[in-house]
Amino acid sequence: MENGNIVEYIDHQKIICAVVLEVKNSRLRLLTENNREINLSASRIAHQSNSRLDSLMGRDRLVDTLREKARQREKLTRQINIKELWEVLNTEQEWIDLETMTDLCFPNQQDGDHESAVVRAFFKNRFYFKFRTDAFFPHTEAQVERLFAQTKEEEHRNLLIKTGGKWIKEILESGWEPSMSDIGETGQTELIEIIKSYYLFQKDSPYAALAKAMINIAGIEDPDALFEILVAIGVLSRDENLDVLKMDVPVEFSPEVLQNAQQLMQISESDDLFKADRRDLTTLSMITIDGQSTLDFDDALSIEKYGQNYRLGVHIADVAYYIDKYSVLDQEALARGSSIYMPDLKIPMFPSILAEDLCSLKESMVRPAISLMIHITPSADVLEYEFFPSLIRVSRQLSYFEANLLTETDPEIASLYHLAQEFQKCRMDQGALQINLPEINIWIAEDGSPVVTRTNRESPGRMLVAELMILANWLMARFLDKQGIPTVFRTQPAPKERLFKGMEGSLFQNWMQRKLLSRFILNTKADHHSGLGLNAYTTGTSPIRKYLDLVTQRQLRAALGLETPYPEEVVSTIIQNLQQPMSQVARLQFRRNRYWLLRYLEGQIGRKEEAIVLQKRRNAYQILLTEFMIECVLPVSGSVNLKPEDLVQVTIQHVNARKDIISVYLG
Repeated sequence: MENGNIVEYIDHQKIICAVVLEVKNSRLRLLTENNREINLSASRIAHQSNSRLDSLMGRDRLVDTLREKARQREKLTRQINIKELWEVLNTEQEWIDLETMTDLCFPNQQDGDHESAVVRAFFKNRFYFKFRTDAFFPHTEAQVERLFAQTKEEEHRNLLIKTGGKWIKEILESGWEPSMSDIGETGQTELIEIIKSYYLFQKDSPYAALAKAMINIAGIEDPDALFEILVAIGVLSRDENLDVLKMDVPVEFSPEVLQNAQQLMQISESDDLFKADRRDLTTLSMITIDGQSTLDFDDALSIEKYGQNYRLGVHIADVAYYIDKYSVLDQEALARGSSIYMPDLKIPMFPSILAEDLCSLKESMVRPAISLMIHITPSADVLEYEFFPSLIRVSRQLSYFEANLLTETDPEIASLYHLAQEFQKCRMDQGALQINLPEINIWIAEDGSPVVTRTNRESPGRMLVAELMILANWLMARFLDKQGIPTVFRTQPAPKERLFKGMEGSLFQNWMQRKLLSRFILNTKADHHSGLGLNAYTTGTSPIRKYLDLVTQRQLRAALGLETPYPEEVVSTIIQNLQQPMSQVARLQFRRNRYWLLRYLEGQIGRKEEAIVLQKRRNAYQILLTEFMIECVLPVSGSVNLKPEDLVQVTIQHVNARKDIISVYLG
């Protein structure tokens, strides 16, 4: 390498032509075609020509000469057809040096300019050959196809970023949907999916990098602005249930599941239930008591005088009669785990034609059931009980409100309520811990606005159903345990602390006591349930709505000789498999109820509310708004001194349901 040599190096994916001004050890001082002097390691040189320039000709002339030399070499590259060369050479699969490749491109014309043209051409087009400055290796056909696909994808990606960023910006500025002619309808669909995915999953979105590039072009700093865009273009609603989307909760059923449900309906129409070995109870008076909007009735009650005592019946829809283990419908129910009830959406565990028709204890319809008949005293002492398969017909379908009104005038309702009260007393005497808190009910009016009411969970209708189902589940657990049949038993250790005895706790004590409860445990072995005050417990009274209850029902049917039981290891596996979906269901229901409650409170700014002080924080207090049973933070100055259980009046200052924010101030 000498002064005056014309060389080329690669900088920012460009080949730059330069002349050597000085050589010092392994460093070169160069003057470039861009009229810049730089210092460069000799190892950075991509091509060296034997032709030389006189450094004394002056800087301007040197630069002009270099520029002309670069233009000549670029012009020569147009004579090179790399694809044709590859078609001839790709079967060789060996390195081809620069001299040989130059001879192939320019026969008998191997000077520095032609060599440079080859280097330049192969540097720009790397689809067909692996590139080195002194040699080239042909790619295989598969590699060529992959490189073209990657390039096409990258071009599409860059177009999406550019067009998407512009599109987002225009929507934010004008609120209308601009033309997407640059990428077409398919591209628009893809763009919307990218924005939606990034808004929902942020960094966990597979499109995170792509979306970030778009919103940077649009000048967005707060990703929440994407929600407004998705609402503006009609992809999301203002009150969209984002948790359903984030958790990928199946709202609809697959065609295969619906087809299986329809086939089951058709088969059942010709099914003669009376041929089955079932006890006919269709002449017995049966009552269901549920919420006003309930359509999936899975339990009914009956009551008869039995000498000085009663014959109490708890009748559970025999869902397992229709739904076979491991069937398509069964696997779908297992995956869902439970029906999900939210103010604006119900997601059933089974398709509605089953949950609200075939499997539901609809009034006047004959249905197969698993019946529990209990010989019980007026003081709720269980003398004996019996489980058996039955046929039943519900004669009255009551709401909780209707049952409340009939407590003193209807003999059946009055007797059921009396037994429920007595059984509750028995549980209290056995150490049960009764948490009594108002229930906040939310439903959506026709205009889309939330309506909020408070319900007393201890109202006669609700209380009698709750207690008699607890009684049935307890006896179910005792029966299965005695039979040695594993099922999903529920146990609960004692609470960390008891704040009150019996049912005498204040609202504050009940709220705080709930925080001190030990978590219940699901196991295949029966054990004590501290909260209920019972020596064994399971749940099997809601097989339409809860998969664990369906498992219990199947084990009960097995004890009655109707099917084979699940082995213990299978029950354990089901418990494990349902932990995640059941946790998801609880979270969905809690968060959606809270969202709609906050949406209601968005319209109550300035409203004064009573609150109970729960505990002190560093510069604030945690309080409970008693009317709505919702916690929030009360910031206070240093001069205010409150203690737990104090009653205060606060004013609602700001609420944002989408961001889960509620703020209040004292006074």
